[in-house]
Amino acid sequence: MKFGKEFVSQMVPEWQEAYMDYNYLKSLLKDIHKYKLQNKPIVNTPKGLKRKMTLYRAFSGLTQKYNGLKSSHYGGGDGDLEDQVILVNAVQNEASDDQGGRYETMFLRSSEDGGEYELVYFRRLDGEFNKVLKFYKEKVEDVMNEADLLNKQMDALIAFRIKVDDPEGSIDWSVEMSRLKSNIVPLSEAAVMASSSNANRSTNHSASTAKNGRVHMDAIQESDQSQEDNSEEFGDETTGSHDNNPFNNSINSENKQQTLNANRSPAPLQILNYVEYNNTLETPISTLRGILKFNNHLNFKKEDLRRVEEQLKLAFVEFYQKLRLLKSYSFLNLLAFSKIMKKYDKITSRHASRSYLKMVDNSYLGSSDEVNKLMERVEATFIKHFANANRRKGINILRPQAKRERHRVTYSLGFFSGCTASLLVALVFIARARNIIEAEGSTRYMETMFPLYSLFGFVVLHMIMYAANIFFWRRYHVNYPFIFGFKQGTELGYREVFLLSTGLATLALASVLSNLDMEMDPKTQDYKAFTELLPLGLVTFVLLVIICPFNIIYRSSRFFLLHCAFHCLCAPLYKVTLPDFFLADQITSQVQAIRSLEFYICYYGWGDFKKRQNTCKSYDVYNIFSYIIVTIPYLWRFLQSLRRLYEEKDSMHGYNALKFFSTIMAVCMRTAYSRRTTSLTWKVLAWTFSAIAATASTYWDIVIDWGLLQRQSKNRWLRDKLLVPHKLVYFGAMVLNILLRFAWLQTVLDFQSDLLHREALIAIVASLEIIRRGIWNFFRLENEHLNNVGKYRAFKSVPLPFNYNEDEDKDE
Repeated sequence: MKFGKEFVSQMVPEWQEAYMDYNYLKSLLKDIHKYKLQNKPIVNTPKGLKRKMTLYRAFSGLTQKYNGLKSSHYGGGDGDLEDQVILVNAVQNEASDDQGGRYETMFLRSSEDGGEYELVYFRRLDGEFNKVLKFYKEKVEDVMNEADLLNKQMDALIAFRIKVDDPEGSIDWSVEMSRLKSNIVPLSEAAVMASSSNANRSTNHSASTAKNGRVHMDAIQESDQSQEDNSEEFGDETTGSHDNNPFNNSINSENKQQTLNANRSPAPLQILNYVEYNNTLETPISTLRGILKFNNHLNFKKEDLRRVEEQLKLAFVEFYQKLRLLKSYSFLNLLAFSKIMKKYDKITSRHASRSYLKMVDNSYLGSSDEVNKLMERVEATFIKHFANANRRKGINILRPQAKRERHRVTYSLGFFSGCTASLLVALVFIARARNIIEAEGSTRYMETMFPLYSLFGFVVLHMIMYAANIFFWRRYHVNYPFIFGFKQGTELGYREVFLLSTGLATLALASVLSNLDMEMDPKTQDYKAFTELLPLGLVTFVLLVIICPFNIIYRSSRFFLLHCAFHCLCAPLYKVTLPDFFLADQITSQVQAIRSLEFYICYYGWGDFKKRQNTCKSYDVYNIFSYIIVTIPYLWRFLQSLRRLYEEKDSMHGYNALKFFSTIMAVCMRTAYSRRTTSLTWKVLAWTFSAIAATASTYWDIVIDWGLLQRQSKNRWLRDKLLVPHKLVYFGAMVLNILLRFAWLQTVLDFQSDLLHREALIAIVASLEIIRRGIWNFFRLENEHLNNVGKYRAFKSVPLPFNYNEDEDKDE
């Protein structure tokens, strides 16, 4: 793979705009190369001159030495000043440090033929480097500030552990801490001195990083081993006392800055006087506490300690991922600048890369080591406090393994796909051979068995659409695992989802064929119980697989689905996240499947399966629940929108709630009209509410959810940034969404066909809605991804357990 493609594939998708634009710089080099080829002088080679003449030239030697220029500037070329190609100057800002500011390159050969092309190249190169440098500095500053917050959280956690383990205060912890301090400080200072001396002796940045990190970690491990029996709950103080360490406590450092901090900071146990639980409004209890303004005082119980530790554990894992991405960002950009400058040297036959790359190495991007050191301290703290000093366990949590594609998934996918296709063809041939469609009992079969088995068709179709969504999200680099909040390495790929869909389709089609082969008892006119129980058994089997606690059939994904479904069911008591309302949106497109579940309860609960008859519509309870069932998904979205309106104070969520309320009214009116087809009043009401709801939903889909129809956009009537290169795809999706949004006209107009049974027509309309939802899914997540890209949002926001009141601390 060429470096350009590899560079793009390893980018953090949300930071793509902040990376060096390698492809554009490469295009500038192509322009330079093209100009040189067009203006290359034609050399008339003597007819008798052959390559053999080069064998008689003087031998240059194998040990030729190159002496670079010694200058305050980063000059290009070897030898005298006349041979220089570029001069790179650091333009310092008033508020910047020695390694800050901007860099400008002076191209000294602009007067040469074609020099204007190279001048444009270096100007763009400087712009890209300054962009990368600025972004990197901002992100490093952000993680250092977040490290300070985690430091306060760790101080509170340690004090919390002390209170839980010793609620009576029988142990003099100040004496224990002083003893630990006297033993730990020399080791930590030795680690810092060794680390600093190694950094000063090294001139190469990458070598310095590796060596420094290795010595520092060795010192940490030695201090951990020597103090393992004494430190117990104070293991973080054995990780060194470097000045910039955001995870050391004020009691384990004797330098001047830490002494000043200790004088104005509370003692480890006194910090609990300024700390309370952080009410995140994520559970029903926390929501009620927030509404009723309950005080979140600390309760020193082991259950609360475990909850706090779990929250901080997640915060550390996410923080470590930020550091890893930031380190990868620095490495990839350094490599990209090295590659592009070597290409420049090769095309122009100059020697400017050495001086420019020297400037890059000496800049903040190349010489800063804060991220590496912070990663070491995070590892040491996490291993000691959250992995019981088990390094392998801690590192496996902090660095989850990338998911591997398995051959058995591909093999199983091919097998079940073949089974599905074969069973589907067999079903068609059996239906035609037995003339089932025109047989006497076909109407009864369509009214009873078809609604039961169509449920699996709706689910399988939705899974296939989701598999297609994943395929295209990956193709166009939409970071769907981050958007949905999947745990790294557990997200399903399109092969896995397609495998599950074909497996379910195989079971459903096999059940349909088995049902067709079983005959009715001619004496009792009853159908065999086993025959009629096949759909119920299949539904029961699928539900058991979903809730199965064993680690089989993608347990993490199944539990994630159940977790989101439970949040939808309990709306608005839980904090609404994107996976929650995204799943609720999917369920709104499965209204007909929910009606099938209602029919299951009636068909088997009232005993209709024994006679294979449908008497459900004759029960008032069934008719009442038919109104309630179809409104449940839209009611969930309505309540979720109200919850988001309450929390975020954004009026758009209020408008979204009104949209779903209009949809609830429209669905109720259409359901009532389907029960009373001769009533003109219900027809007018169904028409009115359906038209309002469909118009509002269509506008919301295209403008709000997809971000399209922007008149002032660079892409007329679309949006500024598009992931799909073909604009016609967006216009086609908008037209298709409008057409499928108005599929409700089939219900209002009471459209019938002699070729299709009413149940089949309903199933087709429901399938079109599922297809519309699948198309909506892609563009909805594309817009969400672009919003994250615009804000450089590449990390999850993990709520911290403690709320630290700094004002009271200062007053004290």
